[in-house]
Amino acid sequence: MMKHLEEPFDETISAGTHSKDQSEDSAGLLAKLETLLSGPPSDLRTVLIREMLAGVVKFHEHSIDLLDIKIVNQALKELRYAFQVFQPYEHCLKVSIYGSARTPSDHPDFQLAARFARLLSQQGFMVITGAGPGIMEAGHQGAGKDMSFGVNIMLPYEQSANATIAGDPKLVHLKYFFTRKLLFVRESQAAAFFPGGLGTMDEAFEILTLIQTGKANLVPIVCLQAQGSDYWDRWMDFVAGQLLPRGLISESDLSLFKIFDHEEPAVQEIQNFYRNFHSFRFVRELLVVRIRQPLTPLQLADVQSKFQDLCVDGSFFPVQAFPQEQDELEALHLPRLAFHYHRRNAGRLRQFINWLNGLQIESSPGRDEG
Repeated sequence: MMKHLEEPFDETISAGTHSKDQSEDSAGLLAKLETLLSGPPSDLRTVLIREMLAGVVKFHEHSIDLLDIKIVNQALKELRYAFQVFQPYEHCLKVSIYGSARTPSDHPDFQLAARFARLLSQQGFMVITGAGPGIMEAGHQGAGKDMSFGVNIMLPYEQSANATIAGDPKLVHLKYFFTRKLLFVRESQAAAFFPGGLGTMDEAFEILTLIQTGKANLVPIVCLQAQGSDYWDRWMDFVAGQLLPRGLISESDLSLFKIFDHEEPAVQEIQNFYRNFHSFRFVRELLVVRIRQPLTPLQLADVQSKFQDLCVDGSFFPVQAFPQEQDELEALHLPRLAFHYHRRNAGRLRQFINWLNGLQIESSPGRDEG
């Protein structure tokens, strides 16, 4: 099968319009490689970069198409640069906002998105949008430049960055949708969807699929529509009326998202997700759930009764931080609950998190507070 040719604007992008990478002389590059190769094998970061270098060398050893090499090269540059931009803000809670680029500024959905983003920023959340017009611009206007990230996609006919985020150091320009979508999911702790077209549908179903299959962290997903609109209601008619009766999804999958027509309960939904629940991490076969307050014996017995279907062996038990978690210093002090999760029902796992957040706790600190 013939491979698609690259877009006419590819050479401009490949020249590094967003990262401004400069080629190094051979001597300087060799010196850096020697330093890397002489690093300690016990350092996982060094080991992984060596593996990456070995993979790059194999591109030279084998007859890989030039277009394929250009794809890998551009994707690596985009991700490296974007990770560098996000890294200083890694401990800030962020919400990815999705929706149509075609929504005008006088539309109720635009105004709802701006109010939603403004309220998020007032509660300490940063926002990530696609940086273009429409709902993306509404998100940036509401949150303000200081609380916004822009992840712009470079297209031949649209879109340039909106006026709010243009020129900001937290704006990145990407050629590939797959690198852009990865950043939206990886860098955020919640997702908000506003009415949109094929791209919004693609992104909504993709994040639901990634969470359902365990390929992405479980996060709150809110779908917002202006009062009087039935956009997400009609979408829900399809999901619940077609996918569910045919057995193509589980009923618990409907717990992965909620529909709102006002910004305040949508923001509250996101905040409530982190009320008692902090995060989770797999340690070997155990799912370790970090929480803000330890369970009482009665609560532990209750969770055993209500959610034993999540466990391979039906057992939940309190634990201390494992050695594998030492790289997450901000979470080391938190109580933990561990169980052997079967990894088959993200909807039920979300219901378990809802149960944890519904427990009576002494206070509701922010995600990175104790």
